[in-house]
Amino acid sequence: MKLAMIGLGKMGANMVRRLVNHGHEVTAYDVEHDVATALADELKNVTATSTLKATLEDLPVPRVVWLMVPHQFVDASIDDLIVAGLARGDVVVDGGNSNFKLSQQRAVNLAEQGIQFVDSGTSGGVWGLNNGYSIMVGGTKEAVALVQPALEALAPAPDLGWGHVGPAGAGHYVKMVHNGIEYALMEAYAEGFELMDTRQEMDLDLHQISRIWQHGSVVRSWLLDLIADALESDASLRSLSDYVDDSGEGRWTIVDSIENAVPVPVLALALQMRFRSRQSPSYACKVLNAMRAGFGGHAIRPAGDGEES
Repeated sequence: MKLAMIGLGKMGANMVRRLVNHGHEVTAYDVEHDVATALADELKNVTATSTLKATLEDLPVPRVVWLMVPHQFVDASIDDLIVAGLARGDVVVDGGNSNFKLSQQRAVNLAEQGIQFVDSGTSGGVWGLNNGYSIMVGGTKEAVALVQPALEALAPAPDLGWGHVGPAGAGHYVKMVHNGIEYALMEAYAEGFELMDTRQEMDLDLHQISRIWQHGSVVRSWLLDLIADALESDASLRSLSDYVDDSGEGRWTIVDSIENAVPVPVLALALQMRFRSRQSPSYACKVLNAMRAGFGGHAIRPAGDGEES
């Protein structure tokens, strides 16, 4: 199929690469036009456009436009697409980390104009290009069917790692909960490694321990692999700051738990620990940053930046 990708950052650009590698054609647009042209120079079957109007004109009808922009710019992007000519029958896919309530409202607003909306919760970070992305999709059956060839290409396999989980908003809701769980798992690893780090009299080799746990242990996981890789290159993690950011979805998860009176103490405390990291240094937060940098390519503050001495 042929679709447009709007937003060519780390995730968007790699998703274009994976789509093209699986035989699809992509019309690529970014506010930084040089980014789009560089991607078109790199890849066959990618056309760089300099305006949203040209982007839409390059697509077959019904047009599929996939947004990979920060959640703060989704509404403006949709408005600009409508002005540029987005029309009845076309499909907008929001593949970023948007609040599910906003996704529900966007679907309603677009439906009034006959435009279909799909919310795609997308996990996989910088590793998705080679390994495929885990994709949680919300929307009508008709809308999802129009984008299914792209979903099958982006996922680890056509029948694995993706699914239509519910109506509009459900994809971003499931991804929100996914990220809340992610926070908690990362915090558990971080605290465990910090506890071992304090046992100085044992002279524990944390890199060795992480490698042991990778095989046969009930706590083996991709996150543990990222810790092991980070410890191999910097056993003390001195190069990492312990100031840990949050993307917002952990907060939305806790708000949802409060609104529904569902206890999620582990998830809530994991988010609170990220806030704590911004007040005083800790080894656990360095471990958290090692994982964030490993799976998502997130920018990490260098050691000493904003830390207490």
